[in-house]
Amino acid sequence: MSKTDTKAAGTVEVTTDEQGIATIVFFHPSHNSLPGTLLDKLAETITKAGQEEQTKVIILKSGGERTFCAGASFDELIAIENKEQGLAFFSGFAKVINACRTSGKIIIGRVQGKAIGGGVGVAASTDYCFATQHAAVKLSELAIGIGPFVVGPAVERKIGLAAFSQLSLDASEFRSAAWAKEKGLYADVYETTEEMDAAVQAFATKLATYSPDALKAMKEIFWQETEHWDTLLLERAGISGTLVLSEFTRNFIQSFKAKK
Repeated sequence: MSKTDTKAAGTVEVTTDEQGIATIVFFHPSHNSLPGTLLDKLAETITKAGQEEQTKVIILKSGGERTFCAGASFDELIAIENKEQGLAFFSGFAKVINACRTSGKIIIGRVQGKAIGGGVGVAASTDYCFATQHAAVKLSELAIGIGPFVVGPAVERKIGLAAFSQLSLDASEFRSAAWAKEKGLYADVYETTEEMDAAVQAFATKLATYSPDALKAMKEIFWQETEHWDTLLLERAGISGTLVLSEFTRNFIQSFKAKK
């Protein structure tokens, strides 16, 4: 099974092997940033893969080498003209998180490089996450002027309020992959991508032999008390969608783009 979006807007591809391991790969040429169309496609693909009877487990990964996901697309952020467009854009991150949350299949994260903003949220939305030593994390949203409102519940669920507060307020600094493992975002960290990929494949192969019903029941337990997220994350998207229109955020993005 394979699905591909256009290269210019980024791609989302999914393949399922004979063991029932579905591998979803998203890619965008700008450091795997996530414009709205790509967010929608990713959420749709995660949902559909989880509904396929032959799927036993899902691996979620990105293309490229040193950046897992750079978060929101600055080109799209600067183009937002009103609250409705802002809500629509940030709802894309809500859709991806909720697709991971409601999938009946265990999702294994594979983080080969830096995760920034929404990228941290994507990693936190997987059920078991592998990373390399290059997979530093940063929640840069406050520095931009919008705050990590949408991804916050997913990140806080994984690493706790204290660590989430540190990551949110220290918005200009990366925390190491070792720090992220210590806080619970990553289950294991490897020196090389090759070592990580071998571990991901071995773990997925093992999970694929387990009872699908038992795995589904365990996932429901993992995500207990998140049933209200369909509403919560949309409310949070509205906050970010309003703040992105501020003069502070406009000036920051224009200054950032001018330096590139």
